[in-house]
Amino acid sequence: MTEVSSDDILKQVEQQQIHFVDLQFTDIMGAVKSVTIPAHELPATLDHGIWFDGSSIEGFARIAESDMYLKPDPTTFAVIPWLSGEDKTARFICDVYTPNDQPFIGDPRAVLKRVMNQAEQMGFVYNTGPELEFFLLNPNEDGSILPPRPQDNDSYFDVPTDLIGGLRHEMTRTLEAFGIIVEAMHAEVSHGQHEIDFRYSDALTTANNAVTFRVAQKVIARKNGLRATFLPKPIRGMSGNGMHVHQSLVYKTTGANAFADPGDQYGLSETAQHFIAGQLAHAKGMCAILAPLVNSYKRLVAGYEAPVYISWGRINRSALLRVPRAHGVESTRVELRCPDPSCNPYLAFAVMLAAGLDGIRHQMPLPAASEENLYLLDNARSTNLSLLPGSLEDALEDLEQDQVVREALGPHVYERFIHAKRAEWADYRLEVTSWELNKYLNTY
Repeated sequence: MTEVSSDDILKQVEQQQIHFVDLQFTDIMGAVKSVTIPAHELPATLDHGIWFDGSSIEGFARIAESDMYLKPDPTTFAVIPWLSGEDKTARFICDVYTPNDQPFIGDPRAVLKRVMNQAEQMGFVYNTGPELEFFLLNPNEDGSILPPRPQDNDSYFDVPTDLIGGLRHEMTRTLEAFGIIVEAMHAEVSHGQHEIDFRYSDALTTANNAVTFRVAQKVIARKNGLRATFLPKPIRGMSGNGMHVHQSLVYKTTGANAFADPGDQYGLSETAQHFIAGQLAHAKGMCAILAPLVNSYKRLVAGYEAPVYISWGRINRSALLRVPRAHGVESTRVELRCPDPSCNPYLAFAVMLAAGLDGIRHQMPLPAASEENLYLLDNARSTNLSLLPGSLEDALEDLEQDQVVREALGPHVYERFIHAKRAEWADYRLEVTSWELNKYLNTY
């Protein structure tokens, strides 16, 4: 990652006539928070950070230990493209520190950095390329989006025939204003569903980009009278929103792809095979982090472009882990297909990496590939594959049993995540849904 000095930042702020600065960070659940300062306060903030009340942020701290401060990461400086003139604003993504000048253990960025440091000690840099899907919805006259109404009737790779083509272009220009390099954009499987893919990088950079992506798409959609949602399964009967993550390890010293072996039938090195085996072994344990909502498990069902069985393969899009065909050894990678875009990308990448490294450390053997359609019940039964958790409750129970994933999160994040999600599940169990009323009310 290129070093950026405070002097360089301050020169840009002056030259571009920036008036305000947003200092952003995420809570444990992945929601973006911010503190805004006038630009004249930036020199002091770059020198020693800015204090804030951590007890007000979900999962951060108790009242008695509330004092924390934000340190801007200079490499994340960007001018917010939808604010101009007297409101012209720059943003930084920040690290959270304690009063003792130590990284806060509840900061999701700190969690990811810690696991990435473990990878570096083993000689690796962890690269990821997430693909975030989202729906564009038409709001009702009162501004609500219930029931969800897709903006268009396009399907996979359809040529846009209305304003959507121009809107995706605007979204792309906005992302590139943040320094995010877009590689492709297209309509997805479901009506009103879209995907805009950006270039892979080290996991910290792509986690920053994923967080920025979600905020930017929501803002641009609203500017155009629409609503963007990253909810995993907003509409019954349609494929939901996934966040497939392409992953690779490269050697820290040479930059060569540690996953590549042209002599292997799948092009995979032993390191890659152990990495995949580790993620398969911990798939259940990390699922609550990768698919963190009650709604996430409405997406992870057979027949809707999402994995159900813990398996891997080459061309098999029903498998949990897929090895895409590579154009040369440097593009050798593995794709994990269960994450969805409601997850906290910092925590998601941290547990994914921890699982893969565990497979490498213990030289876990890779099971046989599954190349048949696993959505066909006879195929799934014949392979005796395990299932991903079927609900958030099941996923939380699996997380509680997985020591590797728990250690990757650290006790602070783990305990607060479990507590919040248990409360979410308990609240869901009390809800009387429209499905129940339609199904049972007249009969019983």
